[in-house]
Amino acid sequence: MLVELSVVEQRYHAVMEVAAGVPVTQVAARYGVSRQSVHSWVRKYKQSGLPGLTDRSHRPDSCPHRTAPEAEALVCELRRRHPGWGPRRLVHELERRGTTPVPSRATIYRVLVRNGLIEPGVRKRRRSDYRRWERSAAMDLWQMDIVGGILLANGSECKMVTGIDDHSRFMVIAKVVQRATARAVCLAFGEALVRFGVPGEVLTDNGKQFTARFSPGKPGETMFDRICRENGIAHRLTKPQSPTTTGKIERLHQTLRRELLDRRDPFTDLATAQAVVDAWLEDYNRMRPHQALDMTVPASRFVPRPRSEQDALPVVLPARLDPVPQPDVPEPPPEPVAAAAWPMAEGEVGAIEVERVVPASGNLSLRGQQIWFGPALAGITVTLRIDVNRLHVLIGGGRHKTLPSKLSGRDLKALLAGGDARPAGPRADDPGPVQDAKGAVEVDRTVNAVGYVGLGGDKVLVGWPFAGQRVTLRLDGKVLQVLDEQRVLQATLPSPLPPSACGRLQGGRPAGPPPLLPPPGQQIAERTVSSVGGFMVAGQRVQLGRGYAHQVVTAHLDETSIRVFHGQDLITTVPRVTRKEVVVRKSGEHNRRKIV
Repeated sequence: MLVELSVVEQRYHAVMEVAAGVPVTQVAARYGVSRQSVHSWVRKYKQSGLPGLTDRSHRPDSCPHRTAPEAEALVCELRRRHPGWGPRRLVHELERRGTTPVPSRATIYRVLVRNGLIEPGVRKRRRSDYRRWERSAAMDLWQMDIVGGILLANGSECKMVTGIDDHSRFMVIAKVVQRATARAVCLAFGEALVRFGVPGEVLTDNGKQFTARFSPGKPGETMFDRICRENGIAHRLTKPQSPTTTGKIERLHQTLRRELLDRRDPFTDLATAQAVVDAWLEDYNRMRPHQALDMTVPASRFVPRPRSEQDALPVVLPARLDPVPQPDVPEPPPEPVAAAAWPMAEGEVGAIEVERVVPASGNLSLRGQQIWFGPALAGITVTLRIDVNRLHVLIGGGRHKTLPSKLSGRDLKALLAGGDARPAGPRADDPGPVQDAKGAVEVDRTVNAVGYVGLGGDKVLVGWPFAGQRVTLRLDGKVLQVLDEQRVLQATLPSPLPPSACGRLQGGRPAGPPPLLPPPGQQIAERTVSSVGGFMVAGQRVQLGRGYAHQVVTAHLDETSIRVFHGQDLITTVPRVTRKEVVVRKSGEHNRRKIV
């Protein structure tokens, strides 16, 4: 009777034959293995006996190129804090934080999948299947479109006319309108022409506001076509059902919905919606890095070409279109006066100004600090206002951008000694330091749509739950306290400015009495957010946006407000408009109890 032997038994018989004096070559040929394998079996049998002939794992003891646990933890923390950041943005943030070595984009994607922070998806079309194109300079081509989904408190839906520069991704049009009529679209387009100048081309879809291409009967000339013709603009149209042709403006709409429209309650009115959009637009154009621009901001590549009254060809608009206000002609600068001594703390170096010409590469270097302008600004003369904390870039007298200064007091003295720099006095738009401000200083600021305020020429994050609110900031050089209109303490953050810089904030004043603490007594209730991003508590509906759909949140209620938390993070604060008790319903029961 034939009996099938296991692998271990066959190896054992081979070892016994070698021990009996059979040559290793003959044993290896009989069992169909190499001589090295037979020698390995004999060695393992001598060391461990029969268990040594079993199969072992080939997994290595260590992996030298594995991602460091600290880097993986940082990636997960940034993703949880900013759910909208993808692998490319996370690579940029790790580089900014000095992580070495920086994981690749594919490694970060696998880390997110492994930790359940992203759903792996199958790409329907490969990236190489798309034909990528971009104009070589700013103002060569604008892409325009119309987007909806802007809800008002009265239940109506508004539209937004949008426009983006193809080369720089600078958003040139963001006009909220009640109805996207041809007149409203042309009015928004005319305002952009007056403000930024006339582009060479405009690319739109086949909407009736832009073209009469698919109008019944004989197509005619629309008002939009007339504006383009009279200003020498080539109007380009996409093929029907081809949204990828205007892919840049469509991608902008996705970012607009995810960051602004899907995460907030309906707007009070049209003016409020426009103000919030303008604040978000300022951050999009001048603060946030853009992946398609190698993580630079759109404003660094955008150069407007406005037409003044001295130009031979001013902007031409139809007479039946509502008049667009022309830009104010700047008044001649006043006679220079002696700069007042800028107050400095002991050992602090004052600000200096130096003029430089942007090189052809667009990357200006000043004593080791790199300042990126882009090739589009090559050849222009810029003024750099520098101290040991901030570096302000001025173009034509207006501030272009602000960067952290990497120059020391020794560098500033060397520039002054070289003769090409001069001491900088206070700017015209800065009222100077707070007189007799001993200790804390208070300033009033309006929080933009993404939770930032401007302090000392820089953007400071105070939290997007305060978006659109007017708050009082109390700074003493150590902490930053956020106060509401009743001077009730809402948040406490580390101070972004040293004590010597707090007294020079624009609009600053000596601090008043200490802030009031929030009332200790409150009601707490847990709710599950619906699929449309809202929930009911105490007879009041709170809208959070679809980004929190099907998640459990905690509502803290007092007499005047409702604060909503997701875990330990404050999501939003809304006024309380009802006086109903907070109740909870148990599954399968009808009893209610008050939650205290």
